[in-house]
Amino acid sequence: MDSADFLIIGGGVAGLSAGARLARHGRVVVLEAEEALGFHSSGRSATFSHYGIGNHVVRVLTEHSRRFFLETDGGALARSSTALYVATAEMRSTLDALAETMAAFTDTGHMAREAEMLDLFPPLRTGGDAIVAGLVYPDGLRLDSDAMLQHFARTIRTAGGAVLTRQRIARIGEGWTAETEAGERWTAPVLINAAGAWADRIAELAGVAPLGLTPKRRTIIVVDPPAGANVRGWPFVKTVMDDFYILPESGRLMASPVDEIASDPCDAQPEEYDIALTAAKVEEYTTLSVARIAHRWAGLRTFTADRTPAAGFDTEAPGFLWLAGQGGFGLQTAPAMAEAVEALVTGSPWPGALAADGVTAAELDPARLR
Repeated sequence: MDSADFLIIGGGVAGLSAGARLARHGRVVVLEAEEALGFHSSGRSATFSHYGIGNHVVRVLTEHSRRFFLETDGGALARSSTALYVATAEMRSTLDALAETMAAFTDTGHMAREAEMLDLFPPLRTGGDAIVAGLVYPDGLRLDSDAMLQHFARTIRTAGGAVLTRQRIARIGEGWTAETEAGERWTAPVLINAAGAWADRIAELAGVAPLGLTPKRRTIIVVDPPAGANVRGWPFVKTVMDDFYILPESGRLMASPVDEIASDPCDAQPEEYDIALTAAKVEEYTTLSVARIAHRWAGLRTFTADRTPAAGFDTEAPGFLWLAGQGGFGLQTAPAMAEAVEALVTGSPWPGALAADGVTAAELDPARLR
């Protein structure tokens, strides 16, 4: 048996970022079931940080994570990228509402006419029943998920902790002691459940009542751009209602129908219907013709009932801390969430920047879900 001060189950961005903060206070051990970090969600994300998704709590967490991305490792974790939110005539009122909401977090957004939208993203289908209005946000961030995961893991290891893969948990005892399927045992007074889609199952292994988390599958495809087009400077384009997004990816274009298909925790794979739907959305919202699909994949996003992340100790299980339900915004909120976890675990002051914007520990407390 090996011991730690903080035992974290889950090697995605949530668990690793929290572990990197807690490494300042004691020995951290992260146990990841798969062979690679961030295998199911963090590594299958669109990796774009923006204010166009989530509720007020999510947007505050996003805002207070930006400095970390821009300043850490000389800015290697992120690069500036424009977002363009678009609307059909039926979506116009939703676009106006988003502009008003975003104004509380940024003063750089502005409404765009057709000419500007086409200048930013030439294949956009405009006019008539297609796109008639847009909102430009020039201060989005394209995140490097692998660089983030490796940064957090390196921070933990440098402080004397451990980040271990292929550690599937078989049972958890009070104390807390986690035993893997291979018979290895780890113990710590604080266990942080950051197991993503498997968080409820980990809780049940520990004898803790689940929160009712819901994993949802999302499909992504990669298609070819117009011949000769240099897409690197093209924006992240998203319908203001959750129907479609597209953005550059390694010289091609990555697209999704923003689908949320309820799923059991699993290694999510794209289904043929969802692949075909995505291709149809590309042709509906752009002038691109999908002659072939270069890549396709699916990932899980796990939500709480109110779509606000959960971070806090379980009231019925001392030392058992929930860190779950980051949905599709786990990457862009990870640094702020990690600060919140640090305060909860160590008893240090709650981050003042979060409190100033109305996000308290109670907003994240998992007890609200019971």
